Amino acid sequence: MSMMFFHSFIPDTCWTCGSFVAGLDVLKKVLYIQAKLKKEYKYMAKITWKAGTMLAPVPPALISCGTMEKPNVMTAAWTGIVCTEPTLVYVSLRQTRYSHKLIKENGEFVINVPTVDLAKAVDLCGVKSGKDVDKFTLAGITAEPCTKVKAPQVAESPVSLECKVKNITTFGSHDMFLGEVVAVNVDESLIDKNGALNLAKAGLLAYAHGFYYGLGKKIGKFGWSVEKKTTKKKRAARKRGDAKNG
Repeated sequence: MSMMFFHSFIPDTCWTCGSFVAGLDVLKKVLYIQAKLKKEYKYMAKITWKAGTMLAPVPPALISCGTMEKPNVMTAAWTGIVCTEPTLVYVSLRQTRYSHKLIKENGEFVINVPTVDLAKAVDLCGVKSGKDVDKFTLAGITAEPCTKVKAPQVAESPVSLECKVKNITTFGSHDMFLGEVVAVNVDESLIDKNGALNLAKAGLLAYAHGFYYGLGKKIGKFGWSVEKKTTKKKRAARKRGDAKNG
């Protein structure tokens, strides 16, 4: 707010010699309101940019394709879940990519979940082309056979989703490969005694605007914001029992 605003807000009579003190009181009130509004809306001060791919974080997934005889792998952050039933995922690739050609020809690909230990391999597979080098060998990662598709999976990845292409849709700069998940391969060391997958132990990797990050500590689970106190107590008791027996 400017002094012009203050002057327009405060009656002219307040600025006479006899009302100078009253004018200061009004000015103080205006400053108080300004400070209060600034405090309340400090998180809403945004600027508007042109349209862009500013969604983050995203998984810098290793997308393996080709065959075991001639395996290839690339890094793609434009990937995610489309539907639960049937289980559908997608990966969006530029038409110029070597992997685009292989996936289009073979109709298969594998989404390999990245970890902090794989960060250097993830970055390398995103800047090198499979047309020129064997990226599996160069990155020091292992091509392993899948169960339902001919494309290889990355052995060092904790979770690999085997996918068969359902359709391809062109959206300007990228083609979106819609894939049906036909099998999921999970590192057995991440499965607890109850059969639940504990991905926190894997050290998952995230990508945000050109940089890689390791995920931080767990702060809650789905539904924890409305969880009943009795449920919380039971869960805490189970954890104490597991720790005591474990």
